[in-house]
Amino acid sequence: MTESSDQLNKHTETIKKRYDRISALFDVMDHMIRDSWRKNLLANLQGNILEVGVGTGANLRHYSTNVHVTGIDFSPKMLARAYEQVDKVKAKVVLKEMDIQHMDFPDNTFDAVVSTCVFCSVPDPVKGFQEIRRVVKPDGKIVMLEHMRSENGFAGKMLDLINPLTVRIVGANVNRKTIENIENAGLKIEKQDYLMTSIMRKLIISPNK
Repeated sequence: MTESSDQLNKHTETIKKRYDRISALFDVMDHMIRDSWRKNLLANLQGNILEVGVGTGANLRHYSTNVHVTGIDFSPKMLARAYEQVDKVKAKVVLKEMDIQHMDFPDNTFDAVVSTCVFCSVPDPVKGFQEIRRVVKPDGKIVMLEHMRSENGFAGKMLDLINPLTVRIVGANVNRKTIENIENAGLKIEKQDYLMTSIMRKLIISPNK
């Protein structure tokens, strides 16, 4: 059942407050993403880059000097920590408070879009993916490190059991069917690499316009 606009806004505000609350501890929690994975994901990007869910800015130091990065996040307290990184990195970076479900960018703006463990917390993930598809250029690409529900039957059921707790504490779903959500948004998965069983994956996606 699809949420109404008011329900979605209320849900988004709840998740936003949870990320504000954990912002000071987020870097410790975010260590599940290895630096080598981040470097590999971002190594060959060029041009005008959008990073959705930029968080505390853990990816920023891995961008090269020849890119312009716009980083967005709906949590002002997470962004405040990301601002501390801007003067220390090689790339030109602009940060904006913005909701991935309602992005304030024209169509076909970006050469590439980046996300790292973002879609576990987007209240309407399909809507978020549709917005990414809208703002990326037709010949652009989308690169992601995302965790999702395990393909292993037992592990998937365990993630289902603990999911209400993780959502309540940190706002993150650990059992999202992210591949299905990507396809439902009209995007095409070009390549996926399993990094930590089937739970953590590197995804290369085309906008399929």
